[in-house]
Amino acid sequence: MAILIIVSNTGDWKLTIPGVDVVSARSYLTDPQYISLRNTRVFNLSRSYRYQSTGYYVSLLAAARGHKAIPGIAAIQDMKSPAVLRIVSDELEALIQKTLSDLKSRDYTLSIYFGRNLSPKYDKLSLQLFNLFQAPLLRAHFHHDGEMWHLKSIGPIAASEIPPDHHPYVQEFARDYFAGKRARAPKRETGGYDMAILVNPKETAAPSDQKAIEKFIRAAEKKGISAWTITRDDYARLAEYDALFIRETTAVNHHTFRFAQRAQAEGLAVVDDPESIIRCTNKVYLAELLAAHQIPAPRTVIVHKDNKKRVMQELGFPMVLKKPDSSFSQGVAKVADEQAYLQMVDEMFEKSDLLIAQEFMPTEFDWRVGIFHRQPLYVCKYFMAKKHWQIMNWETTEPKRYGKVETLPVELAPRGLIRTALSAANLIGDGLYGVDLKQVGNRFIVIEVNDNPSIEAGVEDEVLREKLYLTMMDIFLKKIRKTKEPPARQD
Repeated sequence: MAILIIVSNTGDWKLTIPGVDVVSARSYLTDPQYISLRNTRVFNLSRSYRYQSTGYYVSLLAAARGHKAIPGIAAIQDMKSPAVLRIVSDELEALIQKTLSDLKSRDYTLSIYFGRNLSPKYDKLSLQLFNLFQAPLLRAHFHHDGEMWHLKSIGPIAASEIPPDHHPYVQEFARDYFAGKRARAPKRETGGYDMAILVNPKETAAPSDQKAIEKFIRAAEKKGISAWTITRDDYARLAEYDALFIRETTAVNHHTFRFAQRAQAEGLAVVDDPESIIRCTNKVYLAELLAAHQIPAPRTVIVHKDNKKRVMQELGFPMVLKKPDSSFSQGVAKVADEQAYLQMVDEMFEKSDLLIAQEFMPTEFDWRVGIFHRQPLYVCKYFMAKKHWQIMNWETTEPKRYGKVETLPVELAPRGLIRTALSAANLIGDGLYGVDLKQVGNRFIVIEVNDNPSIEAGVEDEVLREKLYLTMMDIFLKKIRKTKEPPARQD
């Protein structure tokens, strides 16, 4: 992959980095050799990213050429947005206060070079800001209002503005940065596309175990896709890839959602896409959606403070209460009487103004249909955990929290099951979904549609084995190629 550093004037760049070419912004915009380049990363160090400036056009045209630009247009716009600055300041509040607590002045400027600062004390804050704004050289301004520190502005540092005494540090940081990805995961020379698989090594109930992740990587290689894992600290590197596959439990108020948003803005093929995360992770939305389209579902009531007592008469006991963003059986409770109900509702109202209440439907197992790009790939029976009403028992300290799982071929599953699951999943989109259903007689009732469904080695892949991973990578390949298609002409 070619690596270009773009500067307003090549005389501004005083550093030497092996394997990196320094090009003037004007040359990059006008020289045919750069127009025809493929598989290229562009680091835009222009003096200004102002709208319709030369620096702005470098990132804009890089996207049009299929180059991976850092920063991209979305990141440039984020730097200018007061709303984004407030969100970032709030999100990083604890880190900002801790990092700047020893400063006596009311104002402080932090210089960030490839995610680092000259003082290691500021490296963690520097990395977080670099991850969020994705510009190689950044200058962040903070102000103390008498009570706490706030991020007031952030913007690029032009190559010409690097102080001479900082040059040795910037050269070291740049070399480390450009060598970083290769050091963590050697690039596989497949001649195809690049995929990032977002994981959290510390997650106790991740959607895919390590063996499944390795199978995804091998299947990707067979389809001409170089794939390797990344973590939340690799946010700034998203623009280097052609696809993002999230294998960490998602939530809207979470870095997984920011990854999905950023990847989509950068033109990557994204699973899970932001819209699917929003729709699937909120049970209130799902309840309304299923009801509006007459998809069979348990009797469901949206609970708020004005109707919480009336719900007891509508559903009776026992009933199931769910937080809107519950996942993996967490944030879900069965209540057997009025006292337990009122106590649990009040606890859940502390986090959300709306809740979901559903009739309790005891069954020996739940069906799960795994669907990707509107195609059913696997069918499982998830049996309830031992002496528990859910498939996972978070209350036990025993290592085995799950019930047993049986996987069967899609073609042998009941037709009504597949039909109902597809009807529900297609309302969300064409991403990767796990549709949970209960069977009552010959009826199939949708409990929920999950983004980011479990795919673990020896479980969901028990029937298709390697073919499951290869099929999914085939779909990814189609999605990637679609992102590379030029926009349709408007006559």
